[in-house]
Amino acid sequence: MNLTKRLLLSLALVLPATTAAQSISQSQIEQFKSMPRAQQEALASQYGVDLDSIAGSASRQKQRPKNVNVVEPVDAISDEERERARQEQDDNEEQDRKNGGLKPYGYDLFVGSPTTFAPVTEIPIPNNYTLGPGDVLRVQLWGKENQQLELPVSRDGTVSFPQSGPQTVAGLTFDQARQQIKKRVSEQYIGVQASVSLGELRSMRVFVLGEARNAGSYTVSSLSTITNALYVSGGIKRTGSLRKIQHKRDGKLIGELDLYDLLLAGDTSNDNRLQPGDVIFIPPVGDRVGIEGEVYRPALYELKNGTNLQELVNLAGGLTPQAYPQLVRIERNNDDFLRIIAEANFTTPKGRQAKVKPGDRIEVASISDITGQYVEVKGAATRPGRYAWVPGMRVSSVIQSLDNDLLREADKRYAAIVRTDPETDTVSVINLRLREALDNPGGENDILLQEKDQFLIFADEGKVSAKSQDQNDTMTERSASSNGTSTRANNHSGTNSEESNEVDYGRFSREALFAPVLQRLKGQAKPGAPQQTIQVTGPVRYPGEYPLPASRQVSDAIYVAGGLKDSASLYTAELARFGVDEEGTGETRIISLNLEAVMKGGASASLKSRDRLLIKSIPEFAQARTIELDGEVRYPGQYTIRNGETLRDVIERAGGLTDNAFPEGAIFTREKLRQLEAQRLKEAEERLQGDLVGVQLEGDDFGGQNAERTQQVQDLLEEVQDSRPVGRMVIDLAAVVDSETYQPIRLQGGDTLTVPTIPQAVSVFGEVQFPTSHLHTKGLTVDDYLERSGGPTRQADEDRVYVVKADGSVMLPEKSRWFGGRSQQLAPGDTIIVPIDVDRLNQLELWTNVSQIVYQMALGAAAVGNL
Repeated sequence: MNLTKRLLLSLALVLPATTAAQSISQSQIEQFKSMPRAQQEALASQYGVDLDSIAGSASRQKQRPKNVNVVEPVDAISDEERERARQEQDDNEEQDRKNGGLKPYGYDLFVGSPTTFAPVTEIPIPNNYTLGPGDVLRVQLWGKENQQLELPVSRDGTVSFPQSGPQTVAGLTFDQARQQIKKRVSEQYIGVQASVSLGELRSMRVFVLGEARNAGSYTVSSLSTITNALYVSGGIKRTGSLRKIQHKRDGKLIGELDLYDLLLAGDTSNDNRLQPGDVIFIPPVGDRVGIEGEVYRPALYELKNGTNLQELVNLAGGLTPQAYPQLVRIERNNDDFLRIIAEANFTTPKGRQAKVKPGDRIEVASISDITGQYVEVKGAATRPGRYAWVPGMRVSSVIQSLDNDLLREADKRYAAIVRTDPETDTVSVINLRLREALDNPGGENDILLQEKDQFLIFADEGKVSAKSQDQNDTMTERSASSNGTSTRANNHSGTNSEESNEVDYGRFSREALFAPVLQRLKGQAKPGAPQQTIQVTGPVRYPGEYPLPASRQVSDAIYVAGGLKDSASLYTAELARFGVDEEGTGETRIISLNLEAVMKGGASASLKSRDRLLIKSIPEFAQARTIELDGEVRYPGQYTIRNGETLRDVIERAGGLTDNAFPEGAIFTREKLRQLEAQRLKEAEERLQGDLVGVQLEGDDFGGQNAERTQQVQDLLEEVQDSRPVGRMVIDLAAVVDSETYQPIRLQGGDTLTVPTIPQAVSVFGEVQFPTSHLHTKGLTVDDYLERSGGPTRQADEDRVYVVKADGSVMLPEKSRWFGGRSQQLAPGDTIIVPIDVDRLNQLELWTNVSQIVYQMALGAAAVGNL
């Protein structure tokens, strides 16, 4: 106890003098800390000593400098370094292109930049680890006394052990230092045992030089190896060697690292641990050779100490199963610096031992495709591809079920077999009645197959179109019923994803699958062996060009084209045949066929090369031409019209006009007229746009008239763009119905007739103050109605005022002999048009015409004459 009091008294005297040179030894502090906590507090209270000060003093003595990050974070990289990295990447890509796409092997190991440097502390410490200043030993005492000590190695290489003074450990291995400390504890502390481990490790500075990405000096952990330092420095440039990395100490070479051992075999035996001041030197890359083709790792490899072909293939991961080892091409430079090609047989010892030279480019060839003993299925099959062929195989051996082996959209009636003659290498096409072949296996239609036969299974375009329509209808229903919730939106997007993966049935059409066959048939044609193709046109399901059927029968050609449509005429067909006359000049003959007799087998017609078979359509077959009757007719609706039928005939079929009908205002429209009006509108819009550009180029004048004129032209252009063609034809419906002498109006498909009710208004449109409609009052003239609409505007052309009658005809009040000037009285349904004064804007006749077109179409009363 007296010893403790003396210790505490010395502490009390020393601690307040924080600036004095005097200090407390570590052994004294440890002695005080070994006392029980209650005794420490009692003595500290008695002598007025702050326990936190003692603990703080101890911790300050144990403090070590924090590790400093030696690699900057990526965000801290300067723009110059980023630009340098981009330039290096561009250079590498350019070099790869020169090497035919081959990249140097192994450099991807160092892809990416380290963000921070963390010392290696979480790995087991080897027993031969050499201690040095900066390391920290952790000593756990247990038994009679329980303590946890952290003993840093000071600069003089010692640790301060409590109550026993310093002990030198620098230069000792960790195992030696551990044994000495355990021995010292057992000798000086009775009943106490010790466990020794390493805490924080010291840092050391090493140099990474040569072809490093970021050469320089780096502070690394004392457990770091060569590869750790390479990672810290950013890796190795492509110009640096991966196979001769030198480890130097005090200017002497103490080891060499081959990274290929690490990359290819995981061998780290030469990855030496570094010591302070060590140098890692990366020399320039050695000789390289490239290997490509059927190897697992095509790349550029660095040679070392002479390499043969077997060793190079091993570096590349070996040959793939598709490799053809009997042919290895070697492209190299000869003594005259010219590129030559040599070959090696890798299956022989001599070929495997062939030496490779710097700059060689080696290609391992692939085995040939399947060359025989197969038949192939193409098109709309569930399992297309090649199947093993055996003698005696038939169609039913390959296609066993129409439902299971073919897609639902496949044409199950017809297929084609493309056969190659093994002696002449020419192709021919055999037409196959697929359903009949499977219904009667071994029968006449179940054809015997030959080696390399190709099945062409076509899509039925009718089924494909019906499926597409069903999908569109389903999508429309889903879109209409969607309430915008997230669940339905997700389901809808899923449906779109599924439909985007639908099969492209266009690849299985007759045109697509027959295209390469037709190409070969045309290519193999020669004198004495004419081109074996024909063409079928007209109302068949799949018109087009086809191989000449082996039977040469017209009925078979029609069967290949999918059969006749119901619009086909059975009375007659034409066969155009190209031949040569007696003088050797080409000629065309037309042969008429009784198609019905040909289809029933009652007549035969043999086809020849390049024949063109025309199937004629029944005239006006199923051509439904209609007229729409609307308004004040007895039975309005859409009526089918016969050829040559007139408007009067259809009105009679519809029960005539009602008592409330106003035939003078009937609107009769025709589709062809609407198309003509649309063309006029388009031409007017184009010309107005050109005039608008011209007015704008003139610039503004002093009075601002050009600006006003530009705005007016723009307004007129907008009206033209907003106008819609009507296609109205002016008729006198009352005369059509009542007068037999009136010119008959022959109807066309798409015609419409709208009969309004008796009107009571007169409308005023155009350049008036208030364009509107007025109740018809008997006795009022054009001027009276203009006055009721506020009179003309400043832009109005009062000399060109005209009236559009209810039947669509146009009258000029000032010039018509039917008008008594503008004092003429108007009838119900008439419309007064006051056009714009285009002369005031510019002397352009176009603007006058355009304004009239717009007004007429707005009223649906364009009188463009009869067809």
